Amino acid sequence: MTVNMTKGQAISLEKSGGGSLSAVRMGLGWQAAKRRGLFGSRTREVDLDASAVLFADGQPVDVVFFQHLTSNDGSVRHTGDNLVGGVGAGGDDESILVDLQRVPVHIDQIVFTVNSFTGQTFQEVENAFCRLVDETTGEELARYTLDGGGQYTAQIMAKVHRAGAGWKMTALGSAANGRTFQDLLPSIVPHL
Repeated sequence: MTVNMTKGQAISLEKSGGGSLSAVRMGLGWQAAKRRGLFGSRTREVDLDASAVLFADGQPVDVVFFQHLTSNDGSVRHTGDNLVGGVGAGGDDESILVDLQRVPVHIDQIVFTVNSFTGQTFQEVENAFCRLVDETTGEELARYTLDGGGQYTAQIMAKVHRAGAGWKMTALGSAANGRTFQDLLPSIVPHL
């Protein structure tokens, strides 16, 4: 059963029958907003990029994004860049797979971001979401829907962080500006 998350909400990443999840997929989906023009509705393609920044004691130690598809330790993997979005109703346009059992013990947080590399604002995006899926069963565990557009080019979407012997996910939904994950690091720090 999916939990529809609100900004700041945290959920435990445990299986419904008990035990911890071993692998999760963070999916990102979006569509270009339709614009009204002189000749009717039209859309302009929007290239959003999903990234996962791995932190240890508040410091970024690795990142997974369209130019570095696998973390140095192999525990986090990006499935590839989608330049236009809108794959389908609720489908993932970009995905990042996290093998929670392989994440090195010193990594305590993984922050998921989305940014417009071309600099388009979220006013040009609709139906944007971030979701967490149990990669073993395919069950959607949580979904965070980005409501409304804005004059920003990025979003700090969510984080997965250690909680005792397991993991938790927190929906962040924090607007930011930047074309790359490097640009977003100052906006990520307050959420650690």
